[in-house]
Amino acid sequence: MSATGKNPFQHIVEPLDPKDANQQFYNLAKLGDPRYERLPFSIRVLLESAVRNCDEFLIKRSDVESILNWKQTQTQTVEVPFRPARVILQDFTGVPAVVDFAAMRDTVTKLGGDPEKINPVCPADLVIDHSIQVDFNRKSDSLQKNQDLEFERNKERFQFLKWGSKAFKNMKIIPPGSGIVHQVNLEYLARVVFNHEGFYYPDSLVGTDSHTTMIDGLGVLGWGVGGIEAEAVMLGQPISMVLPEVVGYKLHGTPDKLITSTDIVLTVTKHLRQVGVVGKFVEFFGPGVSHLSIADRATISNMCPEYGATAAFFPVDHVSVQYLEQTGREAKKVSYTTKYLKAVGMFQDYNDAAQDPDFTQVVELDLSTVVPCCSGPKRPHDRIPVSDMKKDFETCLGAKQGFKGFQVAPEHHDTVIPFHFGEKEYVLSHGSVVIAAITSCTNTSNPSVMLGAGLLAKKAIESGLSVKPYIKTSLSPGSGVVTYYLKESGVMDYLSQLGFEVVGYGCMTCIGNSGPLPDPVVEAVTKGDLVAAGVLSGNRNFEGRVHPNTRANYLASPPLVIAYAIAGTVRIDFEKEPIAINSEGKEIFLRDIWPTREEIQAVERKFVIPSMFKEVYEKIEKVNERWNSLVAPSDKLYTWDPKSTYIKSPPFFDGLTMKLQPPESITEAYVLLNFGDSVTTDHISPAGNIARNSPAARYLTDRGLSPREFNSYGSRRGNDAVMARGTFANIRLFNKLLNKQAPQTVHLPTGETLDVFDAAERYRQSGAPLLVLAGKEYGSGSSRDWAAKGPFLLGIKAVLAESYERIHRSNLVGMGVIPLEYLPGDTADSLGLSGRERYTVIIPEQLAPRTLVDVKLDTGKTFKVRMRFDTDVELTYFHHGGILNYMIRKMSQN
Repeated sequence: MSATGKNPFQHIVEPLDPKDANQQFYNLAKLGDPRYERLPFSIRVLLESAVRNCDEFLIKRSDVESILNWKQTQTQTVEVPFRPARVILQDFTGVPAVVDFAAMRDTVTKLGGDPEKINPVCPADLVIDHSIQVDFNRKSDSLQKNQDLEFERNKERFQFLKWGSKAFKNMKIIPPGSGIVHQVNLEYLARVVFNHEGFYYPDSLVGTDSHTTMIDGLGVLGWGVGGIEAEAVMLGQPISMVLPEVVGYKLHGTPDKLITSTDIVLTVTKHLRQVGVVGKFVEFFGPGVSHLSIADRATISNMCPEYGATAAFFPVDHVSVQYLEQTGREAKKVSYTTKYLKAVGMFQDYNDAAQDPDFTQVVELDLSTVVPCCSGPKRPHDRIPVSDMKKDFETCLGAKQGFKGFQVAPEHHDTVIPFHFGEKEYVLSHGSVVIAAITSCTNTSNPSVMLGAGLLAKKAIESGLSVKPYIKTSLSPGSGVVTYYLKESGVMDYLSQLGFEVVGYGCMTCIGNSGPLPDPVVEAVTKGDLVAAGVLSGNRNFEGRVHPNTRANYLASPPLVIAYAIAGTVRIDFEKEPIAINSEGKEIFLRDIWPTREEIQAVERKFVIPSMFKEVYEKIEKVNERWNSLVAPSDKLYTWDPKSTYIKSPPFFDGLTMKLQPPESITEAYVLLNFGDSVTTDHISPAGNIARNSPAARYLTDRGLSPREFNSYGSRRGNDAVMARGTFANIRLFNKLLNKQAPQTVHLPTGETLDVFDAAERYRQSGAPLLVLAGKEYGSGSSRDWAAKGPFLLGIKAVLAESYERIHRSNLVGMGVIPLEYLPGDTADSLGLSGRERYTVIIPEQLAPRTLVDVKLDTGKTFKVRMRFDTDVELTYFHHGGILNYMIRKMSQN
């Protein structure tokens, strides 16, 4: 932080409390600029950071002026730097970051620099939450067994992370078993206002998980970035960003008493998808906001990636302050937080329209119009009112293969497959629920929906209802606080009786760590080629993500997860059909057991109290004995084990010198894969199970591992050899070169069908560069740097798509893979591209942001595309061969 005479805004520094001259802040009101009070609150955070860090080198006075002039510059592609206050990581993305840092230290040493320069200067918190799987469920000891297995599988990764916590300063690690990163961030890590080195300033962050935006619900500006970009921020590099448009989302009205926050967020998600907010900030305002708790707001902010915005910001108000008190924050901290935010004009009164700032555009939602809903069966923004679920599923069943279609022949719609489980016979059909998971930071952070689920479970048990034993039920809370209040309120026993035992504290089913289904269930699903269903309270339901055997996956509130588990199928109209018939032969309808908001709020007021948060979080860094007993080395340079299948020195920096190489055109490239729209990072770099017949499985088998030791792709992200083989290994990958779903492609010179990795190896051996063709929204879904690192290792030089998800485009840039974009109106179809041509991309010596370049085909056809390097800084990274190469060269200079 700049606090010296070099900062041209030093004259606006003053004490927050006149009695304490040692605690100061940059008083933006003293800029004396009327434009400030018209800025959206989210842009004020960017401005404060620019003012405080202005050094006329990395951040200039002209950048401050650009932000102040936001109303005029927002649509002009103006680039500004942003230095967030901190970085947050989870272990799936954190392990590769620490691997990169370790390898960068080695390379800096080879280049004659000081390896300890590779060290976070920006505070970083890493929460281990993505490793645990649902191997055991429905038993009281499921939690302990799953945690034991987690350590058994991941001991080597955990030791490596523990080394990182010793070798690198400024890095805090929250051990496994503590909770989900975004909930821990909300309840514990969030500062809201920093008090550091004698200065107050707004908390802000970037994270290596796309749902980092959850923290926006508390009034802390944050969003997801690629792991590669986050590493640069940790090393002191500001983020270079285009000053965003800000869509004002006005909420008014009062939600119906039967509505949950999940219903609201799924409604908002579909609405904002239709509005079009990709690359923009969304800022919520209006009197309706005051009806939403911080947990409700955080749920809405959490799903920001699903509606495509960069951030979804709720400015701090009195409800935010009450939340800080409820979660056990110190009274002194709450006091200076409120005082500071009011002093700099960042404290909002949602009922005072005079405070509403200027926005790029305003859209509105009347909360009274929201109805109970789910989303699916393949995308989070495909919202379905619960009253339409049965009809929608049956329409999808016969519709053409796609986001809303399974293409099942009409004569097979009523297929029924009997099977034995335990000592009884059951039947499965299309739409049968086989996974029901209360999971994910999106909902488990919200006491209203969690207690709602518990009260529904209580009423269900009292009505004589149950869940069929073959359905894989699970409850994976986002923090220990959830278990605490579920037990104290008396609803945990009822959840357990329905099969929703606590199975772990982590992302679990939402990230794809759903664990195995019972063999008889898998055999029945396979035998009938059934479209079985998973229902989860998560934020992602892309094909192949939740489980290979659940082709239909629906996002739903925790109470609805239980409802569909009891019903056993998604082919039910809850308004007209009973959820079940109890042991006495009585029809029970969902409305008979559904709790009202008033019932839920009464329990919440009584049982969700500050002492719970204090008790859980006071011991969070020390409570895990297995973590405490882990022995890890303390050397500054990591000693790589050549036999390790988890941690391996990556080849990204092999042969790197201080000399820059000029960019070269891509000549006579083959297309490795040809995709349509909405190819997700789960398709590109899956996080879940490693299939036994995959290239990654062959690699691990050759090293003496059995299938039960494979673990998941996500857990192997510290090993580039596994991850390169896992790139494009999703079984639901639809490649137009094959015209079917398979993790394979056609090796064009020979016409052979091969696994994607094997085909890429053939091309590499012949020296041929590679391209990927894609449609709209390429790289949507989770923030996943291996979705860029993997293609880089396969030899892919560029991707040509109609549009990109923001974080994925940034990751491609970070790895030196060129993101090319068709010009408006052009597509692969309109240009007549089959993907079987050879492509030459002419890259000129002089490049500017968003340059147009020529693409020449071996057929003689030529067309223009845009290079999606959007800023001068991104072009600098490209000239260096990627952002990490740039940082190494910078850190190696004496």
